[in-house]
Amino acid sequence: MKGIYIGLGSNLSDPIAQIDSAITALDAINNISVVISSSRYASPPMGPQDQPDYINAVVEVETSLSPHELLDKLQQIEQEQGRIRLRHWGERTIDLDLLVYANETLADERLTVPHPGVASREFVLYPLAEIAPNLSIPTLASMEILLQQCPINQLKRLS
Repeated sequence: MKGIYIGLGSNLSDPIAQIDSAITALDAINNISVVISSSRYASPPMGPQDQPDYINAVVEVETSLSPHELLDKLQQIEQEQGRIRLRHWGERTIDLDLLVYANETLADERLTVPHPGVASREFVLYPLAEIAPNLSIPTLASMEILLQQCPINQLKRLS
C-alpha cells in the first residue's frame, strides 16, 4: 500500500545520522520500502526548552503491514537506536511517528491515524508537504489549506 507517511525527529547523538540510520533501518525491513524522503529540517524543541534543537524529516513508505504492525516496527527501530523516554516531549535519539496511513483513520489505545499533531506542527507539515504537496489528509484537509493554517515559525530547511 502507498501513501503511508512517517515523521522522524532527533536531537541527540548526531541527529542527522540518527535520522539517516532510521531511514536505512526502515528500508531494510521486509514488507517496507522507502519511496521518498524529505529534506532535513531544524527547529526549536516543542516541549521543554532546555534541550537541543531538533532535526526532522518525513518519509513515504510502501508496505503490506497493517498500521499496528508498522507501529511495532517503528518502535523496534527506536529501541535499537537507544530511545529512552525520560520526559514528555523531551530529548531523544530518534522518534518515529506514523503520520498518515493512506486514506485510513484509526483511533485506539495504541495508535491514532492520522497523527493528532500532523496539522499543527510545522516540523511535520512542511517536510510532508515537500514530498506530498497534493496530499489530502483524511478527516483534516488538503495540504494547501493545512499549510495556510500552520505558520512556519523558526523551521529551517537544511541544504
